[in-house]
Amino acid sequence: MSKYDLAFATPLMNAAGSLGFSPEARGPVDLNWLGAFVSNPVSLARRTPAQARRCQSYPGGFLLHTGYPNPGLNQVIRRYREKWSRSPLPVIVHTLGENPAQVSTMVRRLEGLEGVVGIELGVPVDADRLAASDLAQAGLGELPLIVRLPLERVIDLAQILARLPIAAISLGPPRGILPGSTAGTTRGRLYGPAIFPQALAAVTSLARSGIPVIGAGGVYRQEDVEAMLAAGALAVQVDTALWITGWFSKTG
Repeated sequence: MSKYDLAFATPLMNAAGSLGFSPEARGPVDLNWLGAFVSNPVSLARRTPAQARRCQSYPGGFLLHTGYPNPGLNQVIRRYREKWSRSPLPVIVHTLGENPAQVSTMVRRLEGLEGVVGIELGVPVDADRLAASDLAQAGLGELPLIVRLPLERVIDLAQILARLPIAAISLGPPRGILPGSTAGTTRGRLYGPAIFPQALAAVTSLARSGIPVIGAGGVYRQEDVEAMLAAGALAVQVDTALWITGWFSKTG
């Protein structure tokens, strides 16, 4: 399956959207815990925040809807390429592509940038097997490609992507719906410890099928990381747990 091997000094990294566009040595997270840094999601063109942004808690986690705002690839490269070149960690740029042409354009612009060692491609939750395959093929290039699939779609889509020379599958947050504070409902990505059992089951299933997988989802303790690695994950991503004091922080 893999066109390029991924090797990390330690099998732990942040998940896209958790620590910004470049690693900050003066930030609250001890970068020595991480083997690689994953950037915030980047689209080809600028994306503004969702009009109905939400952060709504539920037992065991919270729902987040932001629209993945970012200044667009050209601006991100202009602002962060120097920081990536001086990064204490290898950088993996997380890309958002609505179609194969966009994905191909983004990958070609990122190739050759010093400090960038890989691409993580976020596949939309509504992509069918053909669309997911087309996006992944467009992302193949000179850099190792990780394809991030929404947790609820990973078993459905991973087998078709396993035929391609990608480096690994990673797990994105599942989507859900909660009753709104007023009439109606709120849709968004789900985070929190309650996601972990479902994420561990997905890692176990993919690893048993021989598919390289980077675990993520509900990882809030060192024990969660160890469980995913024991299940066969080649690395583990931590998302919103990085926003609280804990074992990964300078004050934990």
